[in-house]
Amino acid sequence: MNTDKKSQANVLRSYQRYLQLEKNYSVNTIEAYQSDLRRLLAFLDERSLAVTDVRLEDLEAFASTLHEHAVSPMSQARILSGIRSFYRYLLLDGFIDSDPTELLESPRLGEHLPEVLSTEEVDRLEDSIDRSKAEGQRNRAIIEVLFSCGLRVSELVNLKLSSLYLDDRFVRVVGKGRKERLVPISSRAVHELELWFADRVHLDIKPGEEDYVFLNRRGHHLTRTMILIMIKRQAEAAGIRKTISPHTLRHSFATALLKGGADLRAIQAMLGHEDIGTTEIYTHIDAPMLREAILHHHPRNIRNGDTESQQ
Repeated sequence: MNTDKKSQANVLRSYQRYLQLEKNYSVNTIEAYQSDLRRLLAFLDERSLAVTDVRLEDLEAFASTLHEHAVSPMSQARILSGIRSFYRYLLLDGFIDSDPTELLESPRLGEHLPEVLSTEEVDRLEDSIDRSKAEGQRNRAIIEVLFSCGLRVSELVNLKLSSLYLDDRFVRVVGKGRKERLVPISSRAVHELELWFADRVHLDIKPGEEDYVFLNRRGHHLTRTMILIMIKRQAEAAGIRKTISPHTLRHSFATALLKGGADLRAIQAMLGHEDIGTTEIYTHIDAPMLREAILHHHPRNIRNGDTESQQ
């Protein structure tokens, strides 16, 4: 193996190009991968180890430090997933001869069911907004689009006017890996957007910002943090005690579709999930609903129900 290729700086630059050009990941995704990798590099630097010389036991020791620093099991699993991706790349590109992560175990994760809002709670969230304020109608439109279209917050802040096809009732969304998908949009969301556009025309929009759907009062497009703060404030104003975020509305969208009888594959397409396994985890059915579905639709229960009704 060429020793020049073992230059750590060269390895890291090559990996970043791989994420950008071959995997076509977004800036946010690449930063997440790089952040996880920096954790490992700091650990290896303390032990004077090069990334290409790492063995399984070194990575197991690294994983132990995550636990010692009280990193949550979910975050540990994400970090180790990023490390596996890095070493698979090194093996693929010939920087190493074997993958040290092959037998690396992740922490066991319990079932995690995120908070979900009912349609009535989403209505309360929107009704709590003071529309006399300059940003009031904009915020109603944001909440309704998140709930009606199931967008990620990063997809919402980057949504463009040129990607709206409101007469045809769909929007074009650029998701993870810059992959595009078409998502239907409800008449309610279209109505809220049209009301926002009536306010938007009065803004002094900054050069380069003209195509963004959602802008602040200074004419710049919004950030993910701005959306998060707004939704948390509105939840408090609406008296909703659940811990929610923009992602809660995405999950609520998917759960509402599933409860309404939508096909899981259709939900997968609308959410932009590559793996349907992600959709299955993401769109949980609560236990009471599942119990009712079994009682009413399983053939044994139907037969028993008929028998009982005849007695």
